[in-house]
Amino acid sequence: MTTAHGGFRGWAADRTGHLTRLRFTSLRLRLVVVFGLVALTAAVSASGIAYWLNREAVLTRTQGAVLRDFQQEMQNRAGALPAHPEQDELQHTAGQMANSSQRFSVLLVATGTDGRTVYGNSGGLSGFSLDDVPQSLRTAVNKQQPLTGGNKSPYHLYWQRVVDHGTPYLVAGTRVIGGGPTGYLRKSLEPEAKDLNSLAWSLGIATGLALIGAALLAQAAATTVLKPVHRLGVAARRLGEGRLDTRLRVSGTDELADLSRTFNNAAEALEKRVADMAARDEASRRFVADMSHELRTPLTAITAVTEVLEEELEAETGSMDPMIEPAVRLVVSETRRLNDLVENLMEVTRFDAGTARLVLDDVDVADQITACIDARAWLDAVELDAARGIHARLDPRRLDVILANLIGNALKHGGSPVRVSVRAERVERAGAPGAETGDGDGGDGDGGEESVVIAVRDHGPGIPEDVLPHVFDRFYKASASRPRSEGSGLGLSIAQENAHIHGGAITAANCPEGGAVFTLRLPRDASDLAEQPAERAGAGRTTGQEDAR
Repeated sequence: MTTAHGGFRGWAADRTGHLTRLRFTSLRLRLVVVFGLVALTAAVSASGIAYWLNREAVLTRTQGAVLRDFQQEMQNRAGALPAHPEQDELQHTAGQMANSSQRFSVLLVATGTDGRTVYGNSGGLSGFSLDDVPQSLRTAVNKQQPLTGGNKSPYHLYWQRVVDHGTPYLVAGTRVIGGGPTGYLRKSLEPEAKDLNSLAWSLGIATGLALIGAALLAQAAATTVLKPVHRLGVAARRLGEGRLDTRLRVSGTDELADLSRTFNNAAEALEKRVADMAARDEASRRFVADMSHELRTPLTAITAVTEVLEEELEAETGSMDPMIEPAVRLVVSETRRLNDLVENLMEVTRFDAGTARLVLDDVDVADQITACIDARAWLDAVELDAARGIHARLDPRRLDVILANLIGNALKHGGSPVRVSVRAERVERAGAPGAETGDGDGGDGDGGEESVVIAVRDHGPGIPEDVLPHVFDRFYKASASRPRSEGSGLGLSIAQENAHIHGGAITAANCPEGGAVFTLRLPRDASDLAEQPAERAGAGRTTGQEDAR
């Protein structure tokens, strides 16, 4: 028995959609999505295979039973009819055939005694008709096959599955061999379709449950994997904050445990290296401090001698031998320079040790600048643009050191005239809408903090751009051809340190009109810092010297 090609129409409508490209920045989300996609793919594949296998099994079993029963009825009942039966005989036989165990509709077609085609069906006038049989199936049923060694029958049984108004049917047909009616059956497959729909719903629910389970499993796996990663990130941040004793608890033998061990080893090596560097730095500072103190005793005696020699030089009697006068002047000059260097080194060691403290007083900034200029006989070389009445609570001695270094550096390397300007400025606190500036004596307002800004500008060639980042470095020399200068190489560094201890800072820049400008910014009131020791500068803070240009 051969079959004609046929089958059910599709019950599932095609769906189209747009593919949206998502950017996943969370590792947890990516893990959940990957687990979900894998579970969804596996569940859909398994459900599809299970549905297809069950569908074929159900349909094949039902179809086989119906076709066998129909074929048996055609042989037993339709085969017993005469070659040219009457319509009543066909109708009666079709009814008997339909009452078989499979309960299908039957249509018998034969040629009557008068040569006309007669029909008999199991459902009366409204029952199964020839129009319900596909034309391709009718053609195949009535086509006589040639007899061969592998084909012993001229006619065969053919079947086809069709869908009529949403209901699936099995339609089949065959002819009685040796002359007789042609029979067709139609069997509703709606019960089987309902069973398959129930199976599809069950598989869909199972797929959804598998997807939910995969998401929960992915969440658990992500927590297991990401928790050590999170601890590692926290430990790395703490290590970056300077807590070098940070360590991770190591458990297990997997890759994450190896990563934790590697982190602990790196942190231990870093802590040891930093401790060694701190010890060397402390030893270096102690050496500088001890050396400075040790130098003071012989310097005191040398200074006393040079003062006597200087008095001899300034005496009007001319008792000094002209041959040794240049040497004496050199000794006096270098002794003063050595004195300044020792004093600066001792000041630097105090900053490094964190023992420098503020001694505050209320000062008029303009008066303080005037006193600094007058004490060093710079009145003719400095222009002062400062209104009296701008008061600040600062350390007068340290402010004098800052001003002396900035103005002296400008006169030495920039050239006259040096212009010093002063203004009061209000800086908005964090969260305030903006910053306002203005001259005057105002105090701390509700919106910000008052500060004093002192700008020292010269009219020299300016500072080379590659030198600007290093002007506050200790002992930095702008040119290798000029390794020695008259200064100690620590002036701008000490000025910056004194600004920092006040809670302020100094910046250096070049003016578009020419020359360099150093800007000192100090708070109007440093009372909050008066009892705190000076702290070492953090990241971004620079130190320097006065021979930068």
